[in-house]
Amino acid sequence: MPEIPTDTTIAPPTVLILAITACPTGIAHTYMAAEKLDAAATELGYEIRVETHGSVGVEGTFSQADIDRADAVVIAADTQIDLSRFGGKRIVSTRVSDGIHRPASLIAEALAAAPTGNVAVRTDAPASAGKRDFGGFIYRALMNGVSYMIPFVVVGGLLIAISLSIGGEATPQGLVIPEDSFWFTINQIGVLGFTLMVPILSGFIAYAIADRPGLAPGMICGWIATTGSFYNSESGAGFIGGIVTGFLVGFVALGIKKIPVHRFIKPIMPILVIPVITTLAVGGLFVLALGQPIAWVFSTMTDFLSSLDGGSVVVLGLILGAMVAFDMGGPINKTAFLFGSALIASGNPGPMGMVAAAIAVPPLGMGLATLIRRRFFTPVEREAGIAALFMGFFGITEGAIPLAAARPLQVIPANVLGGAVAGAIAAIAGVTNAVPHGGPIVAVFGAVSGVPMYFVAILAGVAVTALVSVLLIGISVRKVAPAAAAEATPVGAAAGAADAAGLGAAAPVVGVPVVVAAAPTTTAPVAPAPKTVLDYIDERTIVLDIEETDRDTVIRRLAGLMQTTGRVLDVDAVVQAALNREIISTTGIGEGIAIPHAKSDGATSPVLAFARSRAGVDWNSLDEAPAHLIFMIAVPEAAAGTEHLKVLAQLSRSLMKPSFRASIEMAATPADVLAALASSVRPAVPAAR
Repeated sequence: MPEIPTDTTIAPPTVLILAITACPTGIAHTYMAAEKLDAAATELGYEIRVETHGSVGVEGTFSQADIDRADAVVIAADTQIDLSRFGGKRIVSTRVSDGIHRPASLIAEALAAAPTGNVAVRTDAPASAGKRDFGGFIYRALMNGVSYMIPFVVVGGLLIAISLSIGGEATPQGLVIPEDSFWFTINQIGVLGFTLMVPILSGFIAYAIADRPGLAPGMICGWIATTGSFYNSESGAGFIGGIVTGFLVGFVALGIKKIPVHRFIKPIMPILVIPVITTLAVGGLFVLALGQPIAWVFSTMTDFLSSLDGGSVVVLGLILGAMVAFDMGGPINKTAFLFGSALIASGNPGPMGMVAAAIAVPPLGMGLATLIRRRFFTPVEREAGIAALFMGFFGITEGAIPLAAARPLQVIPANVLGGAVAGAIAAIAGVTNAVPHGGPIVAVFGAVSGVPMYFVAILAGVAVTALVSVLLIGISVRKVAPAAAAEATPVGAAAGAADAAGLGAAAPVVGVPVVVAAAPTTTAPVAPAPKTVLDYIDERTIVLDIEETDRDTVIRRLAGLMQTTGRVLDVDAVVQAALNREIISTTGIGEGIAIPHAKSDGATSPVLAFARSRAGVDWNSLDEAPAHLIFMIAVPEAAAGTEHLKVLAQLSRSLMKPSFRASIEMAATPADVLAALASSVRPAVPAAR
């Protein structure tokens, strides 16, 4: 193992550290952790390569030569990172915040890890953060299982629907496929897809928790959960049993992995010892103790749902429809979707009919809204509306997200009302769906019963969403327009400020100053100048020594400064997007720094604002220290992932340098802040090839 430097020992320059940094949004924390790890390795005398997984994609990708030569690997990430390429290396895996606050310790831990491919995982998070991280960990494991399960159910359901619609013969008992026909074989293949659904769900929940040693036991125990004959039950435990076995297997396998064993036994632990012991332990527990109670719960729930009629089933439709439409592909949507799709295999496709009708409502409703009141929406939003119509036909609820992100207070209530109406009508009409998907497309494949009422449910929900959203947006526009006109910078002043900042002239649009590039002075083609942070900030968006000490108030103050540039037209939308980002995880990264960011079509182009607080703002920072230097970023949804993120990555790296922080802490005027930025950042030019 390479020698770890002490106060008197400098590590040889031949030691190579590889590091990967990533955060959920891939903007600030990703690059700050990269800068800290780079600085720590350099100070220790090591060579380091850092691969960043940010919103602009993966940068600094390791070559195979780098991996072969590396002495240790540091993973500082809050997202899933594939470690298979680092087999046999010393690895430490931890949160991205640890990469910012304790980079040298991570490097030492990685070098001290056993070179067996085992990953050292940090568990010393604060109690409050640990609870939050554990909840997210559980949710990600469940969604991992669901994501792998869905293709099996989709394929199985479509094959069953096609075989019934083409090869089925009408009988008093309904459509029946003759056993000697080709379509009966197709039907049986579809049934096989449903049969594999729960084992796949269980296996990949376990895989998300314990990696590959949990996969086989998870699938085997998931099969046990669906096979009631193992534990003397007429019906299996269904998807509830699969979820239980998935988590049990995952945590049992993870616990066994942490048991110290002799180095000669370690190689066979993941392929033999862990899978066998875990399968016996969890499988035996389920057969002897858990199977019958869970099967009873599942069958009771299924019988209850099947018996619903009248007002009861309407309430179920209202709830499922509202859940589907609320967060458009988020955890609430996925919960309703999992509930409906899992019940298909148990012979109750009614709830999935309600879910399928509601799935199409948000994108179709908001797409229709952009057509009937075009003047309420920006050109970018109108383009997003056309895309939403297309995605809605194919049952992709996420098509409404760009419009909801720009105007959440108006769009989300409209979506929820429309989804609830669609779900309730589908429930009243007894619509069923044999495929875990939604939108008009599933009716085309013959997966839906009661097709006319299915379309009535969708159209009614779409009409409600479109009309309610237009009404609420209209009210918002009437309130915002006078304030925006009063606060907007006059065109001449905006042009002068833009010229002074080197940003070009302002377009003469009445009431709304828009910065555009200055016309070229020659007809010869001129390569665009590389972007820097100065392209997104000027003196109008800088405020020194603010009096506000509340985080939300500071965010609103900075969004208001952005509005004066003409690059933000809907302050409320930008503020809400920034606050939604804070819910995911704090943007207070410690050391007195916060970088709130908002992806919202309330912004027409990327813009950056800065505030300095002498008193400090409680930002729920990772080190619990107040934020004194606050850079706020706002970008339109359509611009997410473009060149400006590379520039902002440079800003994030700069903020990790004490000299840069000191210069803006001592700045007497906004011009001094711009000068400090100009001396710190370099143009974001493409890397040489």
